[in-house]
Amino acid sequence: MTTAATVQQQKQAATPRTARAGTRAEPGRRRTLGPTASLVVIASLLVTFLAASSAPTPLYAVYQQEWGFSPITTTVVFGVYAVAVLAALLVFGKVSDHIGRRPVLLAGLAGQIAAMAVFSTAGSVTALMAARVVQGIATGAAFGAMGAGLLDVDRNRGAVANSFAPPLGTASGALASGIVVQYLPAPTHLVYLLLVGVFVLQAVGVALLPETVSRKPGALASMAPEFRLPRAARRPIAIAAPVLFAVWALAGFYGSLGPAITRSLVHSNSVVYGGLSLFVLAGAAALSALVLRNAPTRTVMTSGIATLVAGVALTLLAIGSGSGGTLSDIGFFAGSAIAGFGFGSGFQGGIRLVVPLVEPHERAGVLSLLYVVSYLGMGVPSVIGGVLVVHGGGLLDTVREYGAAVIVLAAAALAGLLLSGRKVPQAVRES
Repeated sequence: MTTAATVQQQKQAATPRTARAGTRAEPGRRRTLGPTASLVVIASLLVTFLAASSAPTPLYAVYQQEWGFSPITTTVVFGVYAVAVLAALLVFGKVSDHIGRRPVLLAGLAGQIAAMAVFSTAGSVTALMAARVVQGIATGAAFGAMGAGLLDVDRNRGAVANSFAPPLGTASGALASGIVVQYLPAPTHLVYLLLVGVFVLQAVGVALLPETVSRKPGALASMAPEFRLPRAARRPIAIAAPVLFAVWALAGFYGSLGPAITRSLVHSNSVVYGGLSLFVLAGAAALSALVLRNAPTRTVMTSGIATLVAGVALTLLAIGSGSGGTLSDIGFFAGSAIAGFGFGSGFQGGIRLVVPLVEPHERAGVLSLLYVVSYLGMGVPSVIGGVLVVHGGGLLDTVREYGAAVIVLAAAALAGLLLSGRKVPQAVRES
């Protein structure tokens, strides 16, 4: 005979499965999205957050013309965003492990909407920097929750989305912003207002997400910056960090100086061209995440670094040819695509090398640390590049020096990766 206690136990045992499935709500329980829809919503956040971060890139030339600032200012504005992301990652990166993914994602969306409002009304460099700071904090605070949320829902598909969505967002933001600015009215306002609309819709989707983390104490304590790593992930992170730094240094190069390089090559002031180089780089990176999703992790990383070196070398050769014609343009964009494939492979490999080794409650913190390394690579070299453009040998000399530095960084990362081959856990080598 089935007792009331037994029935109650059966209901309690069934509840987690129902909550995880999220396709149907019991009476009195909040209706939530299913696993596939949840993946789509969270991945779309990664895409739009990164798209919003690259949306100002084609506009830098417009701002520079209207406000009369130097290339140093452009790279400082770019670098301020990276610093804000870093600070937010260090402070808020692990909060979602304590209070849940959904509250952190909603807070990040609110911050993005505020940043877009400041962007759309900006009338000075100060306002532009303020918008980048707000945007960086919102992005950094939500990064860990987004990456961990994808893995919570589905570890395999979530890992692919973590590698594919960021470069896709960077690519789409740069090109879409250029098209909006070039062909639609109110060039310095409309793109941001459109993003506000997207963020509002995504907030509705986040509100319907099932919560994958149980609340636990320690949220305030988790906001104290620290670099305590799970023991199982320490060696893989030491291997992945140089690779991530190198590939994101290339992304910072294209994000800050790419528009100026493109204008000098194609001899056009079109803002579409201004975002085209970043679109090619990031688009190829997104493609690599799909093409190599089933390849062994170490193969992805080694081939990615080698491809990045080859692509940057071809890009420098095209820029330094001096012909300034169609062949130079083709060589530059072809090199950017090859380097972008290496960028995406190196980033994907770094994530895959580390993430499988950490527990669910450690995911947000570890992913935040990986993004810290990435944004250091993106921010610091790009600011140095801006200083060299003005106080060094000019744009082309700076491009050559920056490209050579990226090649050296990538070669060092590849050497470290190859030397550490036998020290990586077997589970990672076979993944």
